[in-house]
Amino acid sequence: MSAARTLATARRVLRQLRHDPRTIGLLLFIPVLLLVLLYYVFDADRRSFDSIGASLLGIFPMVTMFLVTSIATLRERTSGTLERLLSMPLAKADLIGGYALAFGVLAVAQAALATAVAVWFLDLDIAGSPWLLLVIAPLDALLGTALGLFVSAFAASEFQVVQFMPAVIFPQILLCGLFAPRGSMQPVLEGLSNVLPMSYAVDGMTEVLHHTGATGDFFRDLAVVAGSALLVLTLGAATLRRRTA
Repeated sequence: MSAARTLATARRVLRQLRHDPRTIGLLLFIPVLLLVLLYYVFDADRRSFDSIGASLLGIFPMVTMFLVTSIATLRERTSGTLERLLSMPLAKADLIGGYALAFGVLAVAQAALATAVAVWFLDLDIAGSPWLLLVIAPLDALLGTALGLFVSAFAASEFQVVQFMPAVIFPQILLCGLFAPRGSMQPVLEGLSNVLPMSYAVDGMTEVLHHTGATGDFFRDLAVVAGSALLVLTLGAATLRRRTA
C-alpha cells in the first residue's frame, strides 16, 4: 500500500464530488434538516428529543454515507473506471483507502455540522462533552462508507443498491435500541443486536448523553465501531475485481 497513491485516489474522488453539489447537499444538510424536523416533532417532549436525537447522530452518518458511497462506487464499476484504475500499478488497498479517506473527510464535516446544530442550536442536552460526539460520529460514517464499498460489489444498478438498504441498514436501525431497549428484546433479537455495529454506535452516543466523561463502555463502543469498519473495508478490498461485469 502506497501513501502517495492512496492520497491521489482520495484527491480524485474529492474532485469528482466537488462537481456534484446534490451529493454534497445530501451528505451535509439532509441530516441537519432531519434533526430540525425531529426537534419540532418532539417540541412538547424535550426529554424524548434528547434521547432520540443523540442516537440519530450516530445513525444518520452511517446511513447517508452507505447510500452515497455505494452508488458512487457502483458508477465507477459500471462505467469501467474501476477496471482502468486496477489495470494501473494501483493496489486494491490504495483504492479502498483512498475512497475511505475521501469520504472520511466529508464524514468529519457532516458530523461536525450535525453535532453543532444539535447541541448549540437545538439545545440537545447531553451530560458529556460535544467533542466526544465528534469522535464517534465520523467512525460511524466511516463504517457506512465501508458497508457501501462492500455492498456495491453485489449490485448491478443504482436501484439494486437501494434494495440493499432494507437488508443491510434497516435491521440495524430496528435492533440498535432506538425504539426499545435492547435488553427488553427477545433473546434471539438481543443476541443479534449484540453483533450489529450500529448498536454500538448508538450505545456510544448514549454514553455521552448520560455520562460527563468518557467511560469504559464508551471506549468499548468506539473500538467495536472502528474494528467493524476496518473489517468491512478489508472485505470491500476483497470484492474488487479487475474486470467489470
